[in-house]
Amino acid sequence: MRATTVLPVILRRGLRTFAILIAAVGLVTPRAAGAQLGIEVGAAAPDVALETLDGRPARLGTAIAGKPAVIEFWATWCSNCRELEPRMQAAQRKYAGRVAFVGVAVSVNQSPERVRRYVTDHLTGFTHFYDRRGDAVGDYDVPATSYVVVTDRTGKVVYTGLGGDQDIETAIQKALR
Repeated sequence: MRATTVLPVILRRGLRTFAILIAAVGLVTPRAAGAQLGIEVGAAAPDVALETLDGRPARLGTAIAGKPAVIEFWATWCSNCRELEPRMQAAQRKYAGRVAFVGVAVSVNQSPERVRRYVTDHLTGFTHFYDRRGDAVGDYDVPATSYVVVTDRTGKVVYTGLGGDQDIETAIQKALR
């Protein structure tokens, strides 16, 4: 990588992290303008390198291959994520085995150990990853925590949403068509 390309990458990741924090605490409402957030609906879901909560390398594509998937970018400190949690858990129980449920914990202000403790108490039935380097956040153009991407069985994005009051059921139905 040339020196002239390093600074924009650092700034992009830094600004993205800042945007996630601002939106997560509710200081900004990204949907206010009604614009598409994050990865485009219709796009192919990127197969991103992540790590398991115990630090092993993993690929997101392996977790979602061949079936519809619900991917949430979240954090232990995110109030919107906690608000969304009951809907996500209900959907996971209803569609277990038919739909992959994946949590991608962002690395902003949390460690894999903190995420592991939270998952043990709150988020069972999901496959969990930790995005230490922000690669998934970058490739999915994640605007904030509580960002949900739903894909169909071919890996095509059929829904994106943000916030604690998303209609996960309707998004899954769209993916199952």
